Amino acid sequence: MAGYLTTHVLDTATGNPAAGMTIVLYAIEGEARRKIVEMQTNSDGRTDSPILPEGDFATGCYELLFHAGDYLRATGQAGADPLFLDQVPLRFGMSDPDAHYHVPLLLSPFGYSTYRGS
Repeated sequence: MAGYLTTHVLDTATGNPAAGMTIVLYAIEGEARRKIVEMQTNSDGRTDSPILPEGDFATGCYELLFHAGDYLRATGQAGADPLFLDQVPLRFGMSDPDAHYHVPLLLSPFGYSTYRGS
């Protein structure tokens, strides 16, 4: 078994999946970050494939950058500029080369939370 990374974005203000959100994955290397992939969420708030599939998975430090502001603007939830939440970065580590890491985002215009899911 090889490890892989997935996410799921739920809009807690509307109670719906956050469809059409751009998510970028970066590898964190010291003070630098290297872009690995950019994806969009589908109608279920998930990406169509793992963000980091088994063949590309490596342990280390990563950052998921959720383009929440663009999503909030597109759904009419943005409010006045500057937005309270625009880009939401989540930095995390993956140490088990055989694990499934699931990093979901629960989002509203004025707050968010995350956890290690399954």
